[in-house]
Amino acid sequence: MARLQRLFTNLFGQWFAMRRRFPEALLEEMTAAIATGERTHRGEVQFAVESRLSPWMVLEGVDAALRARQAFGQLQVWDTEHNTGVLFYVLMAERRIEIVADRGIASRVGQAEWDDICARMRDSYADGRWREGSLAGIAAAHALLQHHFPSDGTDNPDELPDRPVLL
Repeated sequence: MARLQRLFTNLFGQWFAMRRRFPEALLEEMTAAIATGERTHRGEVQFAVESRLSPWMVLEGVDAALRARQAFGQLQVWDTEHNTGVLFYVLMAERRIEIVADRGIASRVGQAEWDDICARMRDSYADGRWREGSLAGIAAAHALLQHHFPSDGTDNPDELPDRPVLL
């Protein structure tokens, strides 16, 4: 997207719809899905939704991928004992979804697998199925993490908040 078009999109797009598309009931369902799934593997999942970027961020060249990496640091997703944090980042104004995996996970799970989850979520969101897309994305991430980082039966501390963050 050209910078001017991105600026316009972020100024006027989607900021009013975040609470309508991610109501309290959905946030609670997502929290429960994250908590339940994390009991089956050693990964930590965080979900963040941002309605739009500030004009200054757009003018500075910040895009969804860069903002997702910033949020990864800001939310301290990197700060898990085994470097097994995963961040779902949704930028509503630009209709972008990014998944950022910490280095412990990135060494075993290829980017193509995360991109596939993003594409399926994007398709659901485009059809107005925000609940289904979000919960399916979380479930798919849990399946990948369970395959590559299964719970070993020992104490698995919950290192990140399970509740989605609205930025």
